[in-house]
Amino acid sequence: MSSTSNLGCAVVAVDGSEESMYALRWALDNVHLRSPPADSSELPGSFVVVHVQSPPSIAAGLNPGAIPFGGPIDLEVPAFAAAIEAHQKRITQAILDHALEICRQKKVFIPTSFVTVKSQVVIGDPKDKICEVVESLNADLLVMGSRDFGAIKRMFLGSVSNYCANHAQCPVIIIKGKGKEEETSS
Repeated sequence: MSSTSNLGCAVVAVDGSEESMYALRWALDNVHLRSPPADSSELPGSFVVVHVQSPPSIAAGLNPGAIPFGGPIDLEVPAFAAAIEAHQKRITQAILDHALEICRQKKVFIPTSFVTVKSQVVIGDPKDKICEVVESLNADLLVMGSRDFGAIKRMFLGSVSNYCANHAQCPVIIIKGKGKEEETSS
């Protein structure tokens, strides 16, 4: 894929699914970022691994705001919200740790690779937030996995990859497949 050798920033969206981790592996193997000459002031290319965390109220299946317990409707339970938020942070950290371990296995962190890997966590709707990150970083490419939901699930849940393919301000590569075979052979 020599046409990608001038890319400065490739964003890879991960959500912890096998499909997103397979997309990360694919990107690390196939996307070749800019490697400036040693005497150049140009920055090397970077992979940005982005994870979108749901707001605590959505993660708990609650409407944003108060949690009623038969008392006043506006009663809030800060400990409950804090516990959900802490749990989400642990999940997010585990996802990022897994993604960065994949980068280490692919030897992206070796000093001679001239490529940097960064991670970013944003909170909100994955469709919107991934597109916002791509735009704010002025990314050259977005790589993401596809869970390949059936027609009924897609109708109710929507497709994040489809939305990003239509709204991201850069080319989008959607990697299909779980990659179980590739994962065991790597």
